[in-house]
Amino acid sequence: MSHPTIAYILKGFPRNSEAFITNEVHALEALGFRFKIFSAFPGEATVSMVAQNIQSPVMYLPEDSSTIDSSFWSWFKANVPRYSFAHYHLFRQQPVRYVKVLLETIWLSFSLRRTWGFEPKKAMYKEFLRAGFIADQVLKSKSIRHLHAHFCHGATTMAMFASSLTGIPFSFTAHAKDIYLPKLNPGNLLSIKLRRTTFVATCTEFNQEHLQSLYPHDSAKVHRVYHGVDTERFLPASAQHSDIPLILSVGRHVKKKGFTYLIQACGILRDRGHQFQCVILGESDEDTSQISQFIRSLDLETIITLEPGVSQDDLRQIYHRATIFTLACHIVNSGDRDGIPNVLAEAMAAEIPVVSTAISGIPELITDRHNGLLVPQKNPNALADALEELLMNPTLRTELTKAGRERILQIFDARSNIKSLAHLFQCAHSDDFDSTPTASVDSFTSAHRPFSPPTSMPPSVRSADKSDSSHHLGSHNKLTVPS
Repeated sequence: MSHPTIAYILKGFPRNSEAFITNEVHALEALGFRFKIFSAFPGEATVSMVAQNIQSPVMYLPEDSSTIDSSFWSWFKANVPRYSFAHYHLFRQQPVRYVKVLLETIWLSFSLRRTWGFEPKKAMYKEFLRAGFIADQVLKSKSIRHLHAHFCHGATTMAMFASSLTGIPFSFTAHAKDIYLPKLNPGNLLSIKLRRTTFVATCTEFNQEHLQSLYPHDSAKVHRVYHGVDTERFLPASAQHSDIPLILSVGRHVKKKGFTYLIQACGILRDRGHQFQCVILGESDEDTSQISQFIRSLDLETIITLEPGVSQDDLRQIYHRATIFTLACHIVNSGDRDGIPNVLAEAMAAEIPVVSTAISGIPELITDRHNGLLVPQKNPNALADALEELLMNPTLRTELTKAGRERILQIFDARSNIKSLAHLFQCAHSDDFDSTPTASVDSFTSAHRPFSPPTSMPPSVRSADKSDSSHHLGSHNKLTVPS
């Protein structure tokens, strides 16, 4: 008996800033799941060993990469020929179904406008064209029985259309800004997705409760599944090797990471006479110029260093150099925010004392003064005070780091949390699927047994605590995830 294949639908793969997706696929493969990954765009050229070890084939959509930032009509003209054969094939197979989905796409493009004076939502046509290519490949494969998307805006729109075109059910994982920025799911689009999906996974209890409060009729579909950390990869350092304390922060150069507040806090610490270095490590983005200019304006070039993003393999070694890890997350005016940044959990697993802010799902990870320090958002003085306390108090640093790793081992261990997602996929193929949240999941299909759904789902969705253009990323042995 063979395992059904799950299609993973993504905007880009693999991406170092989305290592949680790579880790998720790799861990599920080790449990016996099979995948085909559809990605609209290629990811980074340099990726972690985990990404290289993924066995699942990856198919990139046949888009003209030179039109990514073009106007809609330029994009449309360049890419319609690339998608036309797949759509023609779909229409020939099931003309009624195809026309129905096309008409819905047109209707959504008009109904999701902010007002009747605005143009139709052109993004709907892009996602429909992409979904048609995916749907054609899914039907050709004959083995794909489920579709799953990460981030509940563009990728999930593709999954929803592909599901409608094929009749194959879909689910999605919601993360952060995709939940909180209305422009990414205008009008009632997210509500439509929730009604049609088999289940929704989200990475914090804060997100889960938010989605359930917004869509109470579909609240039972929303499951909290923490990303988790591979606690065998992120281990404590044997010893500190630097005489000068190092304050480390990791993240893309976007507003919600709060790097400007960290820079101000570093200026305060310098003015108080502290000797230290600060490294901000991450991919360039919309705020890179502002961050660089702000460092210069405060004359902190000799103290703060900006370094490019790295793979998780390199990041593990960088954690071992750090005295303190900090991330000054905040909620920006648009509503964008982080959930639980994976780098905070990784730092705690590596026994680095952490300082962050009490927003979103972060208090689910950090309990103030027990396993880390929490400060108010957008408050550089409070951040400086917390960093100063850790710089001056090695005993407190040790106490926090021990409790921090224990917290990760208790409820953020990837090997435990991945089984909650595995269970959702299994139950999605059960005829008597019950999407009521579960408090814990302790029994799963063995990695060596066929992918057969359980006859029933536990009564109480949360985690265990809370031939073609395809190619393989790698062919190394898979890690073993204990059941």
